[in-house]
Amino acid sequence: MTKMIFVTGGVVSSVGKGVSVASIGRLLKDRGVSVSLLKLDPYLNVDPGTMSPYQHGEVFVTEDGGETDLDLGHYERFVDIDLTQLSNVTAGQIYSEVISKERKGEFLGGTIQAIPHVTDAIKQRIMKLAEVSNADVIVVEVGGTVGDIEGLPFLEAIRQMRRELGKDSVFYIHVTFLPYISATQELKTKPTQHSVRELRSIGILPDAIICRSDHEIDDDIKTKISIHCDVPVDAVITLPTVSSVYEVPLILEHERLGDLINSTLDLTVQDRDLAEWHNLVDLIQRPKRTLSIAVVGKYVDLHDSYISVKEALLHAGLHFDREVEVRWVGSEEIEEVGAESLLASVSGIVVPGGFGPRGVEGMIETVRYARDHEVPYLGLCLGLQVMVIDIARNLLGFPAANSTEFDPDTPHPVIDLMEIQKGVTEMGGTMRLGVYPCQVVRESWASKAYGDDVIYERHRHRWEFNNTFREEFEAVGLWPVGMSPDAKLIEIMELENHPFMVGTQFHPEFLSRPNRPHPLFREFVGVAGKTVREGGQRPLPLGATGSNAEVQA
Repeated sequence: MTKMIFVTGGVVSSVGKGVSVASIGRLLKDRGVSVSLLKLDPYLNVDPGTMSPYQHGEVFVTEDGGETDLDLGHYERFVDIDLTQLSNVTAGQIYSEVISKERKGEFLGGTIQAIPHVTDAIKQRIMKLAEVSNADVIVVEVGGTVGDIEGLPFLEAIRQMRRELGKDSVFYIHVTFLPYISATQELKTKPTQHSVRELRSIGILPDAIICRSDHEIDDDIKTKISIHCDVPVDAVITLPTVSSVYEVPLILEHERLGDLINSTLDLTVQDRDLAEWHNLVDLIQRPKRTLSIAVVGKYVDLHDSYISVKEALLHAGLHFDREVEVRWVGSEEIEEVGAESLLASVSGIVVPGGFGPRGVEGMIETVRYARDHEVPYLGLCLGLQVMVIDIARNLLGFPAANSTEFDPDTPHPVIDLMEIQKGVTEMGGTMRLGVYPCQVVRESWASKAYGDDVIYERHRHRWEFNNTFREEFEAVGLWPVGMSPDAKLIEIMELENHPFMVGTQFHPEFLSRPNRPHPLFREFVGVAGKTVREGGQRPLPLGATGSNAEVQA
């Protein structure tokens, strides 16, 4: 039987449950335990696909086309697993399912209530993932904070599961935050006590408490929490703020959380092997030369909007023993002050995805700057489309060229709505979503990166390159190097006679892993690392001293 670990959060939101869940999954995997992961989101949206990134951060796309919470990105990167849309359940999905069944008469005329109908639907979704994944353990994150009204049905559902599955099959973890009072220079446990009391009033008694803090937690604090929250001292886990989230699995292992879970759930485990993760963290912490990469986007004020892009750049930098410094540049700011003042010192530029006309002209100006100054450029989804628009305007002589998303009446619609999207009226879940094959058709950066003729990448888009203009673009050196197998959709384009100008219609950032960077990000960062910009200098041989000492790029 699949066993369950349920992780709740208290005191404040954004306390680190997602990274904690991903880290627990990693600890179990490194003990030979098969794992799947699940995020329960109490909001009423069916999925985050129609939400602004400023509301919810990045929309992470699964292989089967699920538009999901960004925490699934953490799960995939840490555990190195490909999840499906079964791994994200929202209150909107649950209520829609229950109401749909009621309209069909499936409840035999009964009164529909939160208990048992809503809670049963939640439990069924959890058990469906267990059945489909056939995992030894499912690690379940309950979104939100204990005390939120919308989260109560989810907490009631996971409470019932210990009774149904048995005490040796369910493990509850509560992630909380210890605030620091600077006036008295002490950490306060009272908010944690109240949060656990609220959880206990629902009927959930945590087996372990993970205590997040920006300061060191001493043994006296742990003992106090143990007494007031009724958990053993060795189940009070300290998790300080660290410079890299990839340190968290090692901290939890040092706190012996993995052993506590194993003994409580009576798991069959192998000798733990965290050598690969230790090597990864050692590499991250080792001093490295800095490489400045600009991410030019619409939502840069909230970095979580592009968290997979940021992580993919980090992974690629580690491959070359470089510290990637991400410069967050708002595309609207480029519209106001120009590209030169904001991009003069960066060694590479990434333009990620997005929707709507705001800031697009700044992205197009960014492409022109990268093209004119031979700065390595990687365009992702919208980043490909603005690359096409720039070249149409400035190399093909189509000054009014545009995407029909931004200008439906443009005389040169070089980016147009996909044929299968015409007539689609609903927004949610109706884009081209999930994994699709791509045929690499030309010797290129893409062919060098992948080393394979057929690749599979994740998509999330409605608009595409307009094949009507294909010959014109080829004439000025913008080549389609990746196509759908039926040759109808262009997936990758590259500009010749440029150090690196590559655009993809898909989202390669979703497949990057800390120990296995995505091939396109790897090649991009490799070229960027050899690019010398304003204020930079090529590294000299090791051992150079004095005026010849190595200077960071």
